Amino acid sequence: MSDTLRPAFHGFEQIPLREYAERAYLDYSMYVVLDRALPFLGDGLKPVQRRIIYSMSELGLNAAAKPKKSARTVGDVIGKYHPHGDSACYEALVLMAQPFSYRYPLIDGQGNFGSSDDPKSFAAMRYTESKLTPIAEVLLGEIGHGTVDWTPNFDGTLEEPTWLPARLPHLLLNGTTGIAVGMATDVPPHNLNEIVSACVRLLDDPDATVRDLCEHVRGPDYPTTAEIITPTADLLSLYETGHGSVRARGTYVREQANIVVTALPYQVSPSKVIEQIAQQMRAKKLPWLEDIRDESDHANPTRIVLIPRSNRVDAEQLMGHLFATTDLEKSYRVNMNVIGLDGRPQVKNLKMLLSEWLAFRADTVTRRLKHRLEKVDRRLHLLAGLLVAFLNLDEVIRIIRTEDEPKDVLMARFALSEDQADYILDTKLKQLARLEEMKIRGEQAELEKEREKLSGILDSKAKLRKLIKDELLADAKKFGDARMSPLVAREAAQAIDETELVASEPMTIVLSEKGWIRAAKGHDVDAAALSYRDGDGLLCAVRGRSTLQVAFFDATGRSYSALTHTLPSARGNGEPLTGRFSPPAGAGFQTMATGGNDDRFVLASSHGYGFVTKFENLTGRNKAGKAMLSLSEGATVLTPAFTANVDADRIVAVTSAGHLLAFPLSELPELDKGKGNKIIEIPKAKRGTEKVVSIAVVPPGGTLTVKSGARTMSLSFKELDPYIGPRGSRGGLLPRGWQKVEALGVE
Repeated sequence: MSDTLRPAFHGFEQIPLREYAERAYLDYSMYVVLDRALPFLGDGLKPVQRRIIYSMSELGLNAAAKPKKSARTVGDVIGKYHPHGDSACYEALVLMAQPFSYRYPLIDGQGNFGSSDDPKSFAAMRYTESKLTPIAEVLLGEIGHGTVDWTPNFDGTLEEPTWLPARLPHLLLNGTTGIAVGMATDVPPHNLNEIVSACVRLLDDPDATVRDLCEHVRGPDYPTTAEIITPTADLLSLYETGHGSVRARGTYVREQANIVVTALPYQVSPSKVIEQIAQQMRAKKLPWLEDIRDESDHANPTRIVLIPRSNRVDAEQLMGHLFATTDLEKSYRVNMNVIGLDGRPQVKNLKMLLSEWLAFRADTVTRRLKHRLEKVDRRLHLLAGLLVAFLNLDEVIRIIRTEDEPKDVLMARFALSEDQADYILDTKLKQLARLEEMKIRGEQAELEKEREKLSGILDSKAKLRKLIKDELLADAKKFGDARMSPLVAREAAQAIDETELVASEPMTIVLSEKGWIRAAKGHDVDAAALSYRDGDGLLCAVRGRSTLQVAFFDATGRSYSALTHTLPSARGNGEPLTGRFSPPAGAGFQTMATGGNDDRFVLASSHGYGFVTKFENLTGRNKAGKAMLSLSEGATVLTPAFTANVDADRIVAVTSAGHLLAFPLSELPELDKGKGNKIIEIPKAKRGTEKVVSIAVVPPGGTLTVKSGARTMSLSFKELDPYIGPRGSRGGLLPRGWQKVEALGVE
C-alpha cells in the first residue's frame, strides 16, 4: 500500500461514544464484581482482605509475633498490592479484628478497634497495633507449598497470590457482605464445628441433599448471644435456594421488678435501641415504662435496664411490643452470591457451596502433595548422587583437584546428572568427610516411605478424601467452639395497639376559635372557663376518652384525626392544629367529634344536607386530611351528632329562623363521604339569610334541649311529635321567644 493511501494515525483510537461508554461501564462493572465487592468461594475473601492477610504474613505478623503499627500494614498493602485509599484499607483491617463483627476474627488488634455501640469509633491507624490470630493460619499455612497461582501486582514489580489455600470453608465461617454493580452478596457467619460436620457428611455421602446437610448446619451463628427465631422450615428454604432472611431477637432476664436486656441482635447498637425506646416514651407511647438505663460495661457489654411503672406490668407483652417496634428484633437478608471456581458470580445453595469448596480443597491438597512429591523426588535424586560420591570419595576428590572441568568429568565418570554433580561440588569437604553411608541410606529409606505414601494418596480418591476429612476434623478440634446464637422457635413479635398501651380515662377535648387544641382529664371540665390566648376563645368542646381518636373538620369539609392521649394538656393553651395537619390555605377548623371506629355519626352542613357515617371513615394518617363532607358555597360544617341506634333514633334539625324538624334517622343514607340528602327545607328566598344552626340525634327516652341565650327548653321524645315531618320538609316553628336557637343538646 502506498503512503498516500495509508490512513493517518494521530496517537488515539476513534470509536463511537455509545460503544466507548458501554465498554467502559461493562469493564468497570466486571472490576467491581470480581475484584472488589464479591468474595471468592475458595478462601471466602475479597481482594482487599486477601491482600491484608497476605501482607501481614509477609511482615512476619503471625500469632506468635509481636504486633506492629496498623499504619505499617496499611502502607505495605496499598504500596505493594492494593493501590486504593488508606482509610478504606484500614477499615477493612479493623472489621476483621472486631469480635462483634467477625465470628472468627482473623486479626488480633491492640488499641481502640471500635465497640459494638459504635463499630466505626476505632482509633486512627497510627495509634493501633495488629497481628494475625491463630486461626489465620488456616488461610496461610499452605501458601508456600505450591498450592496457589501467583499473579503480578499492579505495577508488575512483585507477585501476589490469586487466592489463599484455605483449609476450612472460611466463606461460611465469617460470612461477608458486599454491593457490586447490579448484584450484591450477604452470606451470614456460621459455626465452625457445624460446617466441618456438614463437609464430612458430604465427603462420606456425595449424594446428600441440602436437607441432609441441614441436620449439621442448623442455621447461621452470629457473634452475639441473641436468639435466632427464624422457623426451621424457613432456614431450610434459605439453604435450598441461597437467598432468604434470618430474624434475630435480643434476650432479656427479670431482675426483681426490672427487665434487663442482656444481648442484642448482630450489629445493633445499644445506644440506638435506647434512643428508640426513649423516643416512644417521650411520645407517650410507652406508659408502662417509667425509666430506662444503660449499665453496659466491660464485664457486661450489653446491659440495658428497663424499669416498669409497676409490678403488674406484663413483661412478655411489653417486650413483645419493643421487639416489634425497635431493633431489639431485626431481620437480616441472606443472598449467597459468590464467585465460584469457574470465576463467575452465582447464587449458590448450601450443597453447591460446600461441594465446590471441597473440590477446591481437593485441588489444593493435590497440588500440595504433588509439590511435596517433587521435593522428595529431587532430594532422593540428590542423595543418590551423594551416596555415589561417598562410596568413591577419593576418586571424587582427585577429580575435583586435578580436572579443569570437574563437573563434566564427574558426570561422565559416575553417570551423574547435572543437579547431582552441582550438589556434590557445592558440598563442603568437611561435610563429605563426616557423611556416613548409614545416614544417607536412612534418609533415603524415610523419603522412599514418604514418597510411597504420597503416591498412594494421589492415586486413590478414597485416601485423598480421608486426608481432607482428617485435616478438617483436626482444625475443628483446634479452632471449633460452641454455638453462640441459640436457635429458638418463636413467632415474630407483634406491636401492641397504641390504644392498649394507654389507660382509658375520661377526657374533655377543647378546640379554640383560632384552631388551638388541648385535652383535659375528666368530663366535668368547664371549657368556657379555661384560659385562652388574647383574641381567642372557645369554639367547641367534646367529651371522649384517652384511648379514642378525635376527628377535626375544616371549612372545606375535610377531616383530620389524632389520638386523644397525644393531645397537649389543658394546663396550658395547647398547640395549633396547623402544626399537626396541613389544611388548605385559609380553611380554618370549624368543629370536631370523637368516638370508636364502629360508632356512627350524622354529618351535616348549614345548608341542610347530611348523611350517616362510621367514625372510622373520619380518621386517617394523611396530614392533608381526607375529603369527607361536600359543601356548597357558603355552607359550614355542623358539629356531628352521635347515634347509638340508627333504626330507633330521631334526627332533629333547627334553622336560624326557628324551624325545627324531627324524623326517623333511618331515612338518612349511610355513606363513606359526600353531600348526603336534604334534612330540612330552607326556601330559596331565604337561603342567603337562613341556615341550619344545629342537629341532634334523640334516642327513645332521651330529651332534646334547645338553647336560646341563657334559656334552655327541654322536649322529651314524645314532645317532639308535633315537629315530626317528612325528611326534607320545612318542619314546625318553635314558640315565640325560642326562635333564635343557638344549639341543640341531648340528655
